[in-house]
Amino acid sequence: MQLQPLTETGAHQIEHWFDHPEVERRLGGRFWIHRELRMISRHSPTVFRGAVVLRAHGWIGLDHRGKPVAFICGDVYDRWVRYHGEGCKGPVLSDTDPRVAMGLAYVVDPDRWRHGYGRSALQAVFNHPDASDVHTFFCGIDVDNRASRTCAESAGFTLADLEPDHEGMLYYRRTRSI
Repeated sequence: MQLQPLTETGAHQIEHWFDHPEVERRLGGRFWIHRELRMISRHSPTVFRGAVVLRAHGWIGLDHRGKPVAFICGDVYDRWVRYHGEGCKGPVLSDTDPRVAMGLAYVVDPDRWRHGYGRSALQAVFNHPDASDVHTFFCGIDVDNRASRTCAESAGFTLADLEPDHEGMLYYRRTRSI
């Protein structure tokens, strides 16, 4: 799979994917992809849930014919911190990994579900030069999203914790040696 950076034109090409009821339920409507584009274009580091966001990336995954089939994005953090929710005393130190980490979100064109495009997009990011400094990749997936959980597992991610977080998400992790 070839990854091309998300642009405004690209966001408009795939925004109809977010009209699908399942995608809208998981990620939100069309506004979601445009919000991601705005977030990716920010260049100043920010703090999010106890970690410094170093940069953000977003790519459209293209099939062998150059047709958009997936979108994948993520923030690169100075470290991974498992967040325990508002009102908590913040991140728990035992849940901190001090190496560069990337939290990923992805969506596949609903007309192309169950063809391996999600797995291919995850693997493409793992091998992408823009993520070469990332040690650990994480995907937060809703407990009841069996298809996405299977997709992450097929791309080499393993369940990091059996218990969901305060938002009902399970975290899948894949690490590499840098």
